[in-house]
Amino acid sequence: MAPTALLHPFSPPALGPEGYINIVSGDGAVVSDDKGNDYIDAMASLWYCNVGYSRREVIEAITTQLNKIPAYHVFGPFANEPSEQLAARIAALAPVDDARVFFGSSGSESIDTALKIARAAQIHAGHPEKQIVISRSAGYHGTNYGGTSAQGIQLNREGFGDLLQNHIVVPQDDVEALASVFAERGNEIAAVLTEPLQGAGGVYPPPDGYLDAVRRLCDEHGAYFIADEVINGFGRMGTWFGSQFYGVRPDMITFAKAVTSGYVPLSGVIVGSKVRAPLEADPSFILRTGYTYSGHNTACAAGLACLDVAENEGLLARATSLGARLRGGLQSLVDDGLYTSVRGDGFVYALAPTEGKEPAAVRDAILAQGVIVRPLPGAISFCPPLVCTDEQVDRMVDAAAAVA
Repeated sequence: MAPTALLHPFSPPALGPEGYINIVSGDGAVVSDDKGNDYIDAMASLWYCNVGYSRREVIEAITTQLNKIPAYHVFGPFANEPSEQLAARIAALAPVDDARVFFGSSGSESIDTALKIARAAQIHAGHPEKQIVISRSAGYHGTNYGGTSAQGIQLNREGFGDLLQNHIVVPQDDVEALASVFAERGNEIAAVLTEPLQGAGGVYPPPDGYLDAVRRLCDEHGAYFIADEVINGFGRMGTWFGSQFYGVRPDMITFAKAVTSGYVPLSGVIVGSKVRAPLEADPSFILRTGYTYSGHNTACAAGLACLDVAENEGLLARATSLGARLRGGLQSLVDDGLYTSVRGDGFVYALAPTEGKEPAAVRDAILAQGVIVRPLPGAISFCPPLVCTDEQVDRMVDAAAAVA
């Protein structure tokens, strides 16, 4: 069949509608297609629906805001109450000194915004030579040009012509390689950008002490530490942010996805005082970046409701207990020789198939068992809603076992 009018991301443009599953509804951790099939969504859609589908509290918050005013921009001299309230709550939760929050709509926007702010801050601090951004192999930082240039997944960097200058990708877990770049070019480095736990590149937790080393090297050389928490943030790790799980305090945090669990698109950058100081010191300075939907009223109302659900239902603690259950189940499959390894932390894991089995084929087989996972380089990933039941977690493990 010929393709439809919809051009799908990360998909063959020539693929017709027969290659897609049309999801039409969802409830809790279960989604349903247009043929009446139900699936346990072990990926929270695309790493984001932490509070689950069809939450009355979130829908009511969105509806209430829509009936007041759907949206009004926050470019000066305007403001709106939901964005002010959500910024204050996020700032209070974040492991960032004296935090303020800049809103966007997508994780990719948050990355490019953080990179622009980091470079602007270095320039206004008197260091225009500090333009280099260091990132790690296997890191995923969205698909805008800044994030693509910082991308550590080689296939995602190819085919778009020349990328942005002054980006260096180092081996993901090699502290010595990172230190070597700092030793050679420390006076040119604006920032280090890394996910605390790397997500789409393979679900790789950092080695012990790695993020502490990033923090130390940034401090020693006057660079900023940017934590990409688009996947890690808002409960996924059993903490509000992955940086807290690993015990580090970055200068900036990017977020998206679970801040609204996808009910309305929203993203942002949490900016600490060290970064803001040179910008705020100049009363004539104008931060000339922003998006039409920065601080979108309805999106921020959804974010406030999702924070309420997470707090009221103890979803951070639930992520910890569900994560331990999932890890134990997946490890049992490895112990039985059905898979080769499991890795992850919190409530996000990757399971590596045995030699000769392609992750996409394993994904398809598990899908036929009624469970949605996602193929990654060399593994399949699990990133379920934080509202899963124990039984649903067990079914994820059983489905993986059945197709091994």
